[in-house]
Order: sequence, then C-alpha cells, then structure tokens
Amino acid sequence: MLNAVKRVLIVALGVILQFGFAIVIRLFFFQYLGIITLIYRIASILIILGILKESTRLSNDLPWIILILIFPIFGTILLITLGKSYSKNKLLKGIFKYEKEYSKYLVQDEKLKEEVDNKKLDNIKYLINRTNYFVSTNNDITYYNFGEKFYPELLKELKKAEKFVFMEYFIINEGTMWNGILEILKEKAAQGVDVRIMYDDMGSIAMLSTNYSNELAKYNIKCIPFNKLSPFRGIFMNNRDHRKMTIIDGKVAFSGGVNLSDEYININSRLGIWKDNGIKIVGDAIWNLTVMFLTLWNANINEDKDITKFKYNFNDTNKNNGYVIPYGVAPLHKDLIGEDVYINIISSSKNYLYIMTPYLIIDTDMVNALCRAAKRGVDVRIIVPGIPDKKIVYTQTTSFFRVLHNNGVKIYKFTNGFVHSKVFLSDDIRAVVGTINLDYRSLYLHFENGIYMENVGEIKEILSDFESTFKDCKELNNKDVKAGFIKSIWQAVLRLFAPMF
Repeated sequence: MLNAVKRVLIVALGVILQFGFAIVIRLFFFQYLGIITLIYRIASILIILGILKESTRLSNDLPWIILILIFPIFGTILLITLGKSYSKNKLLKGIFKYEKEYSKYLVQDEKLKEEVDNKKLDNIKYLINRTNYFVSTNNDITYYNFGEKFYPELLKELKKAEKFVFMEYFIINEGTMWNGILEILKEKAAQGVDVRIMYDDMGSIAMLSTNYSNELAKYNIKCIPFNKLSPFRGIFMNNRDHRKMTIIDGKVAFSGGVNLSDEYININSRLGIWKDNGIKIVGDAIWNLTVMFLTLWNANINEDKDITKFKYNFNDTNKNNGYVIPYGVAPLHKDLIGEDVYINIISSSKNYLYIMTPYLIIDTDMVNALCRAAKRGVDVRIIVPGIPDKKIVYTQTTSFFRVLHNNGVKIYKFTNGFVHSKVFLSDDIRAVVGTINLDYRSLYLHFENGIYMENVGEIKEILSDFESTFKDCKELNNKDVKAGFIKSIWQAVLRLFAPMF
C-alpha cells in the first residue's frame, strides 16, 4: 500500500512540475520560450547520451531514457532523486568505508584458490575475483525445505549462544515466531550475551512501532532499524536491506528466504501454503556472513574496533565437503553480483536448471540467458506462486511467461499457495540459496545475500525439494501463457517502469 501511494504521489508531482513549469515559462518568459525549450531539450539529450554511454544494462536504463524524452524536467529530477548517485549519502559512505576496511579480514586461502583455478570452477572464480568474499571447503550445510522446519533449529541454536547473536532481517513482525525468538534473546542478553538486531525500516514499517529499538534496549538488546524512512534522504530510500541471516557465536549461521513473521512458518498464512526455505552453515564460510553483518552495523553506529573477536576457528572436520561461498549484493557496486551469479549458473548448465522465485521481473540479459539455455537442450524449469502476494507485481511476472515458454523454458505454478523461496539448482552440481529474487529490486536496488555451493553433499536435498514441489505444481501450456490485447498493453506499461520502482 505504501509503495502504491508513493508511486501515485511521484507521478502526480511529476505532472504538476512539468505543466507548472510550462505555465511559468509562458507567463514570464514568453518571448524567450523557444530558446528555453531548446536549451532544456538539448540538456535532456545530453543526459540521455550520458546514460547510454555508461549503461551496461540497457533494459534497466531504458525507462529513464523514455521518461526524460517525454518529461525532460520531471524525468531529470526523478533520475537525480531515485537514480544511482549515492555520493552524498552519509550511511552509504560509511558502508563503502567499512567494506574497504574489512576486506583485509576476508583472506582467501591461496592453495584453495589455485585448486579452483586448476579445476576451472569458473562460477567460483567470478565470485573470488569480483567480490571480497572467500570460498571455503570446511563446512557442514543443512537445507530446510519449509520455514516450519527451519524455525525449531534456529531456536535450538539460539539457546546455545554464549558470546553473541547477530540477526539481520528485512521483516520482523510480532507474533508466535518472533515472540519465541525474543524470549530467548531476552534471556541471553540478561546473561551478558551481545545481542544485536538489524531490521529494514520500510520492510517492517507496518509491523513494528517507530521506537521499537528503544523497547528492545530495555532488555539490553541492541537494535538498528536500517535506512530509517525520511522524506529528506532522497535517493537512498529505494535501497532496502533485504538480507536474512542469524550468526551465533561465529559457530553456526542461518540464512535463506525466511523472515521473522508467522506466515513464513505457515501460521495464519493468507496465501495458502507458504513455500520457503532455510539453510544452516557450520564452518569457515560463516565468517563471510559475519563480516557482511558488521559492515552494515558499524556503518550505522561505529561500535567495533576489532572484529576478529567474532571469528571462530574451526577444525578441518569437513575439509572435502564441496565449495561454499556466502556473498553479499549491494546497490553500491558497478557489478550486478546477484544477477551475474545467476546468469553464470544458467550459462554453465548442461542437463537441467531448476529455479524457485516469488517474482519474475527480469531484464533482457536474464531473459536471453534462460532462452539460450533451453534452446541448447537444458531442461529449464521455473516455479512461481500460484497465489500471488501483490497483484500488480504478479501481472509483471506473468508478462514474461509467453516469451520464455515459446523458447522452451517451462513455467510451473505452485498450486497450493505462495512460493517465497529463492533457489537456483543446476546439474546436481551447483546451487544458490539466499534472499535474491528474480526481480529488479533484488538484482539492482537492495542489499541481499546468497550462499553459492558447488559439489556440496546437501545439494541432493535441494534436488529432492524441487522434485517434491513439482508434484504440487501445474506446468503452464500455450493457452495459459497467452494474454488478451488489453492485458498485454497493461503488462507492457508495467514492465516499462519496473526498473524504477
């Protein structure tokens, strides 16, 4: 609802500015109207040429180009307000600073890097080369195919906490799930455990009070609402913390699609069965997630002088259990890490590629990669919700069905409810489990995290989850993917402006 109101207000403001400016021009500068019009038309063309020159994802930049061509003044104002310039934001500067500073703590084992090179594990090489995060093999991975299986394990591990608990989530909502967690956190904080909570202010805006961090402080629980909403902070309001992770004593970590709200564990879900997933890590890979959390935390309050105290040193008990590399996605980076990792998996698939995603709002790079994979004989299947959570967003999702289907990509609807899982699986070899949706917000705008795995034993459990879920799905046929004339026009309009919101 908030986003819908925001969009209406933005459009209304744009129309007022555009026509208001025109009226002012006509009243006071009528004799110079031709010259002024020429000047701002030339300026808009120069801005567009600048966008084209720097663009690496033209399908994402095209809406800005069209908007500036139609409404030069409003389009330019909106580009400056919601576009990619982060240079003046204090929090973003802090995140940049700590990312750079903490990179020294993310040390890649050279022998392992050489092994990756020799085995030509190109997807891992990309992550090593283009991010600060390191790959490790000393990990034990557990995959949970539903939130209600994930939740008891999370509670069990929280009860074992002795030194610290770090939790970072897009949504925290009071109810059975959060109350069960909070009772343990209160007890642990009273025992002297360093408990830190970070939630996204917009993600939880309708669920938590504006002073919720102060309420938790009464129990010695530290809390930060990330990127607190403000009408004066402009460009950064569109960049949310969509990550989901819990780190306990550096010994165990959880991630996946599950937020801390009852529907994620199938309590009071209004969308039928809520299909989600979780993942537990015990091993060296946890350090990537710990540094990720502390980067955003200390960019907010600058609390820790030495973060190495949060690192736990594991014995090499799982040395040969495949390659694991947790990685972060941020809107600050030139590389679109989240999308690139997905496209790399698509491109390296030989036999099959299975995907679960709640949303399917993708650029031409992703569309073409999926279609090429299907055309070369890869069994490409995408599971989407049968019951959508947002109708307009779902209309955008359905707009991609026809082109994908016509090129051999199989679309499956989860008939029992809503799919919130974000999972890629390829050839029994490689998988990603995390928070990164197949939509513009996750791929371009949000802070996200994923866990890339290759030759990890638990991948067989991910495959089993897909095989079970397919049985609860309907594969769409030619008739299902067709849209009428009016709906096609509406889909096209929504797709045009998808990258902006």
